[in-house]
Amino acid sequence: MHDELTPEALTRQPLRRLHLLYHEVTLCRSDYSYSIEREQFERHVDLFVQMRNAAEFDLWPEVTFDDGHISNFELALPVLQSRGLIARFFITAGWTGKRPGYMGWPELRSLHTSGQFIGAHGWSHTLLTHCTKKELDKELSGARLLLEDKLGASITAMSLPGGRYNQRVLAACREAGYTRIYTSEPSAEQVPNRYMVGRLNIRGDMTLEWIQSVFQPGSRVLSGLERQYRVKAAAKRLLGDRLYEKFWAVLNKKEPGTRDGGETAA
Repeated sequence: MHDELTPEALTRQPLRRLHLLYHEVTLCRSDYSYSIEREQFERHVDLFVQMRNAAEFDLWPEVTFDDGHISNFELALPVLQSRGLIARFFITAGWTGKRPGYMGWPELRSLHTSGQFIGAHGWSHTLLTHCTKKELDKELSGARLLLEDKLGASITAMSLPGGRYNQRVLAACREAGYTRIYTSEPSAEQVPNRYMVGRLNIRGDMTLEWIQSVFQPGSRVLSGLERQYRVKAAAKRLLGDRLYEKFWAVLNKKEPGTRDGGETAA
Protein backbone atom coordinates (compact mmCIF):
# COMPACT_ATOMS: atom_id res chain seq x y z
CA MET A 1 0.00 0.00 0.00
CA HIS A 2 1.36 3.43 -0.96
CA ASP A 3 1.98 6.12 1.61
CA GLU A 4 -0.65 8.84 1.77
CA LEU A 5 -0.55 12.23 3.43
CA THR A 6 -1.09 12.11 7.17
CA PRO A 7 -3.49 14.59 8.84
CA GLU A 8 -0.45 16.22 10.47
CA ALA A 9 1.18 16.79 7.09
CA LEU A 10 -2.00 18.28 5.65
CA THR A 11 -2.23 20.84 8.46
CA ARG A 12 1.48 21.63 8.80
CA GLN A 13 2.44 24.96 7.19
CA PRO A 14 5.83 24.78 5.42
CA LEU A 15 8.16 27.76 5.37
CA ARG A 16 8.78 27.39 1.62
CA ARG A 17 7.20 25.53 -1.29
CA LEU A 18 8.97 24.23 -4.38
CA HIS A 19 6.69 23.71 -7.37
CA LEU A 20 7.74 20.94 -9.77
CA LEU A 21 6.79 21.38 -13.43
CA TYR A 22 5.81 18.34 -15.52
CA HIS A 23 4.51 18.05 -19.08
CA GLU A 24 3.82 14.59 -20.50
CA VAL A 25 3.64 11.20 -18.77
CA THR A 26 4.31 8.14 -20.94
CA LEU A 27 4.06 4.36 -20.68
CA CYS A 28 7.51 3.89 -22.18
CA ARG A 29 10.65 5.95 -22.63
CA SER A 30 10.44 8.92 -24.99
CA ASP A 31 13.14 10.96 -26.73
CA TYR A 32 11.34 14.14 -25.68
CA SER A 33 13.32 15.30 -22.67
CA TYR A 34 10.29 16.73 -20.82
CA SER A 35 8.32 13.50 -20.86
CA ILE A 36 8.52 11.12 -17.91
CA GLU A 37 7.54 7.45 -17.64
CA ARG A 38 4.56 6.60 -15.45
CA GLU A 39 6.58 4.36 -13.12
CA GLN A 40 9.12 7.14 -12.74
CA PHE A 41 6.35 9.63 -11.96
CA GLU A 42 4.95 7.24 -9.35
CA ARG A 43 8.34 7.14 -7.63
CA HIS A 44 8.48 10.94 -7.68
CA VAL A 45 5.03 11.26 -6.12
CA ASP A 46 5.84 8.68 -3.44
CA LEU A 47 8.96 10.70 -2.58
CA PHE A 48 6.91 13.90 -2.34
CA VAL A 49 4.45 12.25 0.04
CA GLN A 50 7.32 11.02 2.22
CA MET A 51 8.89 14.47 2.30
CA ARG A 52 5.58 16.11 3.24
CA ASN A 53 5.25 13.67 6.11
CA ALA A 54 8.86 14.10 7.28
CA ALA A 55 9.81 16.84 9.73
CA GLU A 56 13.39 17.31 8.50
CA PHE A 57 12.50 18.75 5.09
CA ASP A 58 11.89 22.51 5.04
CA LEU A 59 10.76 22.58 1.38
CA TRP A 60 7.20 21.47 0.62
CA PRO A 61 6.88 19.82 -2.84
CA GLU A 62 4.00 20.86 -5.11
CA VAL A 63 3.19 19.24 -8.47
CA THR A 64 2.18 21.23 -11.56
CA PHE A 65 1.56 20.36 -15.22
CA ASP A 66 1.66 22.60 -18.29
CA ASP A 67 -0.15 22.34 -21.64
CA GLY A 68 -3.00 19.87 -20.93
CA HIS A 69 -1.62 16.67 -22.51
CA ILE A 70 -4.05 13.73 -22.41
CA SER A 71 -1.54 11.73 -20.38
CA ASN A 72 -2.09 14.15 -17.50
CA PHE A 73 -5.61 12.75 -17.21
CA GLU A 74 -5.06 9.13 -18.21
CA LEU A 75 -1.77 8.40 -16.45
CA ALA A 76 -0.92 11.14 -13.93
CA LEU A 77 -4.33 11.67 -12.32
CA PRO A 78 -4.74 8.07 -11.03
CA VAL A 79 -1.28 8.26 -9.44
CA LEU A 80 -2.11 11.54 -7.71
CA GLN A 81 -5.50 10.33 -6.50
CA SER A 82 -4.10 7.10 -5.05
CA ARG A 83 -1.66 9.18 -2.95
CA GLY A 84 -4.11 11.89 -1.95
CA LEU A 85 -2.29 14.68 -3.81
CA ILE A 86 -3.76 17.73 -5.53
CA ALA A 87 -1.77 19.15 -8.45
CA ARG A 88 -2.09 22.29 -10.55
CA PHE A 89 -2.90 21.75 -14.24
CA PHE A 90 -2.32 24.73 -16.53
CA ILE A 91 -4.31 24.32 -19.73
CA THR A 92 -3.71 25.75 -23.20
CA ALA A 93 -7.36 26.63 -23.75
CA GLY A 94 -7.35 26.76 -27.56
CA TRP A 95 -5.88 23.25 -27.77
CA THR A 96 -8.59 21.67 -25.58
CA GLY A 97 -10.80 19.41 -27.69
CA LYS A 98 -8.97 20.58 -30.81
CA ARG A 99 -5.39 19.30 -30.81
CA PRO A 100 -4.64 15.55 -31.02
CA GLY A 101 -2.95 14.20 -27.92
CA TYR A 102 -4.44 16.80 -25.60
CA MET A 103 -7.43 16.71 -23.27
CA GLY A 104 -10.95 17.42 -24.43
CA TRP A 105 -13.57 19.15 -22.33
CA PRO A 106 -14.97 15.89 -20.83
CA GLU A 107 -11.51 14.97 -19.49
CA LEU A 108 -10.88 18.48 -18.24
CA ARG A 109 -14.25 18.61 -16.46
CA SER A 110 -13.53 15.25 -14.85
CA LEU A 111 -10.11 16.50 -13.77
CA HIS A 112 -11.75 19.54 -12.20
CA THR A 113 -14.54 17.62 -10.43
CA SER A 114 -11.96 15.22 -9.00
CA GLY A 115 -10.63 18.14 -6.94
CA GLN A 116 -7.54 19.04 -8.98
CA PHE A 117 -6.66 22.70 -9.50
CA ILE A 118 -7.08 24.18 -13.01
CA GLY A 119 -5.26 27.25 -14.31
CA ALA A 120 -4.66 28.84 -17.72
CA HIS A 121 -1.64 28.45 -19.99
CA GLY A 122 -2.72 30.91 -22.65
CA TRP A 123 -4.92 30.35 -25.68
CA SER A 124 -2.40 29.02 -28.22
CA HIS A 125 0.88 28.69 -26.26
CA THR A 126 2.22 31.78 -28.01
CA LEU A 127 5.08 33.56 -26.26
CA LEU A 128 3.31 36.48 -24.61
CA THR A 129 6.24 38.84 -25.08
CA HIS A 130 5.62 38.60 -28.86
CA CYS A 131 1.91 39.49 -28.65
CA THR A 132 0.18 42.71 -29.59
CA LYS A 133 -2.34 44.15 -27.14
CA LYS A 134 -5.18 42.48 -29.04
CA GLU A 135 -3.35 39.14 -29.08
CA LEU A 136 -2.60 39.41 -25.37
CA ASP A 137 -6.29 39.92 -24.68
CA LYS A 138 -7.15 36.62 -26.42
CA GLU A 139 -4.25 34.71 -24.87
CA LEU A 140 -5.11 35.90 -21.37
CA SER A 141 -8.75 36.99 -21.06
CA GLY A 142 -9.96 34.71 -23.86
CA ALA A 143 -8.35 31.64 -22.28
CA ARG A 144 -9.65 32.47 -18.80
CA LEU A 145 -13.22 33.14 -19.93
CA LEU A 146 -13.41 29.96 -22.01
CA LEU A 147 -12.11 27.80 -19.16
CA GLU A 148 -14.50 29.43 -16.70
CA ASP A 149 -17.45 28.96 -19.07
CA LYS A 150 -16.69 25.29 -19.75
CA LEU A 151 -15.81 24.36 -16.16
CA GLY A 152 -18.15 26.62 -14.20
CA ALA A 153 -15.27 27.67 -11.95
CA SER A 154 -13.15 30.74 -11.34
CA ILE A 155 -9.74 30.68 -13.08
CA THR A 156 -7.26 32.97 -11.33
CA ALA A 157 -3.83 31.41 -11.99
CA MET A 158 -1.76 31.65 -15.16
CA SER A 159 1.34 29.74 -16.26
CA LEU A 160 3.47 31.72 -18.71
CA PRO A 161 4.07 29.89 -22.03
CA GLY A 162 7.78 29.40 -22.56
CA GLY A 163 8.35 31.17 -19.25
CA ARG A 164 8.59 34.49 -21.14
CA TYR A 165 7.38 37.72 -19.59
CA ASN A 166 8.13 41.41 -19.16
CA GLN A 167 6.41 44.22 -17.31
CA ARG A 168 3.90 44.72 -20.13
CA VAL A 169 2.90 41.04 -19.94
CA LEU A 170 2.60 41.11 -16.15
CA ALA A 171 0.40 44.21 -16.31
CA ALA A 172 -1.81 42.49 -18.89
CA CYS A 173 -2.09 39.42 -16.65
CA ARG A 174 -3.31 41.56 -13.76
CA GLU A 175 -5.78 43.36 -16.03
CA ALA A 176 -7.09 39.98 -17.24
CA GLY A 177 -7.90 38.96 -13.66
CA TYR A 178 -5.04 36.64 -12.75
CA THR A 179 -3.92 36.78 -9.14
CA ARG A 180 -1.09 34.21 -9.38
CA ILE A 181 1.52 33.91 -12.13
CA TYR A 182 3.64 30.75 -12.47
CA THR A 183 7.02 31.06 -14.18
CA SER A 184 9.78 28.63 -15.16
CA GLU A 185 12.38 30.12 -12.85
CA PRO A 186 13.72 27.39 -10.51
CA SER A 187 13.12 29.11 -7.19
CA ALA A 188 11.23 28.25 -4.01
CA GLU A 189 8.11 30.14 -3.04
CA GLN A 190 8.12 31.87 0.31
CA VAL A 191 5.01 31.68 2.47
CA PRO A 192 2.80 33.73 2.51
CA ASN A 193 2.12 33.33 -1.19
CA ARG A 194 3.64 35.67 -3.74
CA TYR A 195 2.15 36.93 -6.99
CA MET A 196 5.03 35.36 -9.00
CA VAL A 197 5.74 31.66 -8.38
CA GLY A 198 8.87 29.90 -9.64
CA ARG A 199 9.00 26.23 -10.66
CA LEU A 200 11.60 23.53 -11.25
CA ASN A 201 11.15 21.93 -14.67
CA ILE A 202 11.42 18.14 -14.40
CA ARG A 203 13.19 16.24 -17.20
CA GLY A 204 13.10 12.53 -17.86
CA ASP A 205 16.83 12.16 -17.21
CA MET A 206 16.66 13.51 -13.65
CA THR A 207 17.20 10.71 -11.13
CA LEU A 208 15.13 10.26 -8.01
CA GLU A 209 18.27 10.76 -5.92
CA TRP A 210 19.00 14.08 -7.61
CA ILE A 211 15.46 15.35 -7.02
CA GLN A 212 15.72 14.34 -3.37
CA SER A 213 19.01 16.24 -3.10
CA VAL A 214 17.21 19.45 -4.09
CA PHE A 215 15.04 19.17 -0.98
CA GLN A 216 17.75 18.22 1.49
CA PRO A 217 18.20 20.79 4.30
CA GLY A 218 21.18 23.00 3.55
CA SER A 219 21.33 21.88 -0.09
CA ARG A 220 22.79 24.36 -2.58
CA VAL A 221 21.40 22.57 -5.62
CA LEU A 222 18.48 24.95 -6.04
CA SER A 223 20.64 28.08 -5.77
CA GLY A 224 22.93 26.56 -8.43
CA LEU A 225 19.95 26.02 -10.71
CA GLU A 226 18.89 29.63 -10.24
CA ARG A 227 22.36 30.75 -11.41
CA GLN A 228 22.12 28.46 -14.45
CA TYR A 229 18.71 29.89 -15.25
CA ARG A 230 20.12 33.41 -15.30
CA VAL A 231 22.83 32.27 -17.73
CA LYS A 232 20.21 30.71 -20.01
CA ALA A 233 18.10 33.88 -19.80
CA ALA A 234 21.13 35.83 -21.02
CA ALA A 235 21.52 33.33 -23.89
CA LYS A 236 17.91 33.88 -24.89
CA ARG A 237 18.46 37.63 -25.02
CA LEU A 238 21.64 37.15 -27.06
CA LEU A 239 20.25 34.63 -29.55
CA GLY A 240 16.69 35.91 -29.74
CA ASP A 241 13.61 33.75 -29.25
CA ARG A 242 13.44 32.25 -32.74
CA LEU A 243 17.05 31.06 -32.89
CA TYR A 244 16.92 29.91 -29.27
CA GLU A 245 13.76 27.91 -30.03
CA LYS A 246 15.50 26.06 -32.87
CA PHE A 247 18.46 25.33 -30.59
CA TRP A 248 16.08 24.08 -27.86
CA ALA A 249 14.20 21.83 -30.33
CA VAL A 250 17.42 20.07 -31.38
CA LEU A 251 18.39 19.41 -27.75
CA ASN A 252 14.95 18.23 -26.69
CA LYS A 253 13.83 16.18 -29.71
CA LYS A 254 10.94 18.46 -30.64
CA GLU A 255 9.96 20.16 -33.86
CA PRO A 256 10.56 23.93 -33.84
CA GLY A 257 7.30 25.76 -33.25
CA THR A 258 5.74 23.34 -30.78
CA ARG A 259 7.18 25.21 -27.78
CA ASP A 260 6.07 22.50 -25.35
CA GLY A 261 8.37 23.52 -22.55
CA GLY A 262 11.05 25.41 -24.46
CA GLU A 263 11.66 27.62 -21.47
CA THR A 264 14.44 25.48 -20.02
CA ALA A 265 16.77 24.07 -22.64
CA ALA A 266 19.54 22.06 -21.05
